[in-house]
Amino acid sequence: MAGKNNILQIPNIADYYAICGMGKPKHPLIGIYTFEELPAMNIPDDVKFTLGYYVVTIKYNDTCGSQYGQTKYDYDEGIMGFTAPHQVLGVNKDFKPPEKGWSLMFHPDFLLGYALAQKIHHFHFFDYAINEALILSEDEDRDINDLFLKIRQEINRPIDNFSQDVLISQLDLLLTFSNRYYNRQFIIRKPLNNHLVTKFEQLLENYFSDENAQRELPTVAYFADQLHLSGKYFSDVLKQLTGKTAQQHIHDKVIEKAKKYLSTTSLSVAEIAYHLGFDYPQSFSKLFKTKTKQTPQAFRISFN
Repeated sequence: MAGKNNILQIPNIADYYAICGMGKPKHPLIGIYTFEELPAMNIPDDVKFTLGYYVVTIKYNDTCGSQYGQTKYDYDEGIMGFTAPHQVLGVNKDFKPPEKGWSLMFHPDFLLGYALAQKIHHFHFFDYAINEALILSEDEDRDINDLFLKIRQEINRPIDNFSQDVLISQLDLLLTFSNRYYNRQFIIRKPLNNHLVTKFEQLLENYFSDENAQRELPTVAYFADQLHLSGKYFSDVLKQLTGKTAQQHIHDKVIEKAKKYLSTTSLSVAEIAYHLGFDYPQSFSKLFKTKTKQTPQAFRISFN
């Protein structure tokens, strides 16, 4: 199953179970196990791989060498991680699984026909980096473990007409709780994240103030990379602290600079658009009107 660029492709849960020596899963589209049950694995070399399904883990005494969080652990309980299908992952030959914890996996096809199939795309934590993991409090840890246990119990029951409905409801609750606890984590880390906002604002100002910079409209990914964060995590932190996403902050800065050029220079609208990084003046004019309810020309005339 080695694929493009020697990345191992693991499209379904049964293939993963076979690779790990765990036999066959109880259900072809959803599986769960504890790390204590995972057979010892010999990984001869570093390997990159992708999975064709979602994975939610909770880890304790993690010995794999990963670091979590933007600072030291907020709590001493479980560490949760989330992986979406087709992300490139990797382990090295010295990899050791956590001593304790859970791994839950479910294929996108398992969600078909349910609202969760669309709702899951709104859980941004599936696109967070490993160092943006969720660190649970004692109460949160207990809630999450209870849900893992209930999901396992349901998977192990004989399948009936209600099995999938129950499992979907439990998955939905697990992800909703996770979203809630991430929101708590943003609040707990507010002093640190306020510093992040300050750094972002300075980067944003410097980007548009550098007369020698390449004329290109900055992206969320650019600033996230400068701050060593994933784009989704970065934007979610900003949304929690300021009420605006990273994209909204960028657009606000663009409009601020545009107003300055329109009111203090004789540059044409096309020249201003180019100066701000737009490929087409029409795109700049459309954004300006959306944000200010005026065209750039109308705004300029108001200053004459």
